Amino acid sequence: MGDKHERALAGGSRRMGRTDMVVSRLGYGAMELAGPPKARALDEAETIAFLNRIVDSGINYIDTSIDYGLSERLIGKALSHRRHDFFLASKCACEVGVEHVKDGHEKHTYTGENVVAGVHQSLRRLNTTHLDVVQVHGNPTRRELEDGGVIDALLGLQKAGDVRYFGISSRLPLLAEFIDVECFSVVQVPYSALQRTNEDVIRSLREAGKAVVTRGVTGRGAPAKGWATRPIGTAAGEVRELWERAELDALLGGMSRIEFMIRFAISNHDVDVALVATTNPAHLEADIAFAAKGPLDEDLYCTARKRIAEAGGGPGQGTYKSGGPTPIM
Repeated sequence: MGDKHERALAGGSRRMGRTDMVVSRLGYGAMELAGPPKARALDEAETIAFLNRIVDSGINYIDTSIDYGLSERLIGKALSHRRHDFFLASKCACEVGVEHVKDGHEKHTYTGENVVAGVHQSLRRLNTTHLDVVQVHGNPTRRELEDGGVIDALLGLQKAGDVRYFGISSRLPLLAEFIDVECFSVVQVPYSALQRTNEDVIRSLREAGKAVVTRGVTGRGAPAKGWATRPIGTAAGEVRELWERAELDALLGGMSRIEFMIRFAISNHDVDVALVATTNPAHLEADIAFAAKGPLDEDLYCTARKRIAEAGGGPGQGTYKSGGPTPIM
């Protein structure tokens, strides 16, 4: 895969599970490229320049989805000419033919027909011949995928060369059903210092040979935004109270809160890629600089984990609240 392996990669590099993909520890999650009403308005020319800056800066894993509004089309316009420079992941089982979700709630249909149609649509929008990774979206059960022919459809797309690797974007309790699905190579999971619920199953996924991609690693930037927003899946005030109970500010030692969040995520050896999401060039530059510092000092990492767990935020603790993201501030 050429240049993807040869450039200095943001946050260092990892081979993803049993795949042949050598990826930057810091990846880019493209939800904020959705455009209104899901995200802020975008200037197309500025966004195209920004996406090229992401790849130039050493991030070589970009994650998007059918239901991220304008995201797939913008990535296709910006980066199709340098497709060999990065790995491209999208989602399937979302509504096909819909660019902007009107009611704020994405709909998913777990049939082989819908999955094939969705992947073919993504290939057109992204202006590419193949997707490196496709993940089933929407947190389905394993039975839903088997009964709907989704896994067979993904195997067919893989055989046809449309998809290189596939898996699922999920969370507990249903996430545990997919640990032993042999053909699932990549699993995406919500995870951060403030959302450690899935931490033990992340370890189990890695032990089973899966690659693990984590989303929400900065908590939607909430610790740096005066808690004016919050991570997807949390109740109002929940993560602020956790942060304060764990007295995390006392551990920072000059780090910003976002630096702590990013370095906490990449300190977990079971995490292959930690996704960050921004459309702000200064924030992107800062995130990459934080990741370049590498994992937290081991003693600090252990102390933080202990404090967070004692404050009620350890593995298996907490409940994911369904619903979409809070507004981007």
